[in-house]
Amino acid sequence: MAQEDVFKKVVSHCKEYGFVFPSSEIYDGLAAVYDYGQNGVELKNNIKQYWWQSMVLLHENIVGIDSAIFMHPTIWKASGHVDAFNDPLIDNRDSKKRYRADVLIEDQMAKYDEKIDKEVQKARKRFGESFDEALFRETNPRVLEHKQKRDALHERFAKAMNDNDLAELRQIIIDEEIVCPISGTRNWTEVRQFNLMFKTEMGSTADAASTIYLRPETAQGIFVNYLNVQKTGHMKIPFGIAQIGKAFRNEIVARQFIFRMREFEQMEMQFFIKPGTELDWFAKWKTWRMAWHQNLGFGAENYRFHDHDKLAHYANAATDIEFNMPFGFKEVEGIHSRTNFDLSQHEKYSGKSIKYFDPELNESYTPYVIETSIGVDRMFLSVICHSYCEEKLEGGETRVVLRLPAALAPVKLAVMPLVKKNGLPEKAQEIINDLRFHFNCQYDEKDSIGKRYRRQDAIGTPYCVTVDFQSLEDDTVTLRWRDSMEQKRVKISELQGIIEDNVTITSLLKKLK
Repeated sequence: MAQEDVFKKVVSHCKEYGFVFPSSEIYDGLAAVYDYGQNGVELKNNIKQYWWQSMVLLHENIVGIDSAIFMHPTIWKASGHVDAFNDPLIDNRDSKKRYRADVLIEDQMAKYDEKIDKEVQKARKRFGESFDEALFRETNPRVLEHKQKRDALHERFAKAMNDNDLAELRQIIIDEEIVCPISGTRNWTEVRQFNLMFKTEMGSTADAASTIYLRPETAQGIFVNYLNVQKTGHMKIPFGIAQIGKAFRNEIVARQFIFRMREFEQMEMQFFIKPGTELDWFAKWKTWRMAWHQNLGFGAENYRFHDHDKLAHYANAATDIEFNMPFGFKEVEGIHSRTNFDLSQHEKYSGKSIKYFDPELNESYTPYVIETSIGVDRMFLSVICHSYCEEKLEGGETRVVLRLPAALAPVKLAVMPLVKKNGLPEKAQEIINDLRFHFNCQYDEKDSIGKRYRRQDAIGTPYCVTVDFQSLEDDTVTLRWRDSMEQKRVKISELQGIIEDNVTITSLLKKLK
């Protein structure tokens, strides 16, 4: 099945099974805004818990805060967002559609990569087990031609982005003969910058109101509070501050479902360190964060680092952790060495000293910062996309199953009476009443057992229990595993131990090295 078709099925599945709904759907929706349904919010909360606990429970020198969405407007002047938080946009005159110029060019580079991969796949089929992929990539004329074009485009694009050369970005689009996906034409406008921050007003009257912004990132709330946290928590460098919260960006090109939205959630940690140690810490956090992702069991081959061609104005090193989505490798987490830019700027604009006094050195200095930042929604999408599976079973039947990591699954256990009478529902309810204090359980009595199993498979429930007439006699039930569909008779008293060992966030954290 084509990856584009897989993605469409994932989007449809999310709505059908209560994971993600278009926001304001009864009013025809609001572009690039989504609501999380009853199963989606559980999965999302579990992802956040996995991240939060891996930060604040597993690191003695990391604590959390929750800063306000509304902040003093000068903060965004100090951070550079007022003047420099822009995207390069270009319009197609025929379709009247607007695009990000950098995304159009990145998509073009991806097409060269796809052409190379197709050549490799064809050769693999032709040569079978004797195929030497590395040698083929180094010697095949068609592969080398595509690679040469891709590398030349990449070099030209990187220079244009670093030089902020909007005219050159447009010229690249023209030279590469990139067409509008809607009109199919190359009738492009000039490229211009567009600020992504949402503005609003605070005040009781229009005359007295002041312009403030919906925060475009959560990091600044940490920076302006770092000294409060350090002093009240008696923190010594190195230490980190973690935060989960909403951010808002007026994305003109919002696409690919929840991958790019105007209202989204971030999980960010800012790690404060001595100047001069930042590149060592940057390397350590790269390793730790990749291990956190791979701990979910989705396969190392589905992750890669992508170093930035253009560094942000505050950074001296930056990389993305990219995940293999149905629409290609895309960023799910950014790791940045932010130097001391943010703290120095806030000190300058506020007029207040926020230097850290280091008792070991007996001197004050402005700390450097390593940032790790994940989009919760992108993480959610990567988990759903990788977990979605259509299986053919014996007898020709098929099932759709979400092979979610058990600790992230919305529902951990579904309890089902074989029939809706003769004391079986009451026995099933007894089991739920006992286990609901330990993990999320669901009672299900509608339809046949087979249909109920399929329904639970579709939302990723790792365990199902069937209560039958034997259960009334000997307090045993049939326990079914989602992935293998294996069934086993177990004592009701053993259920908690069997299930809890595999479905808690703790079970996931213990696998982290």
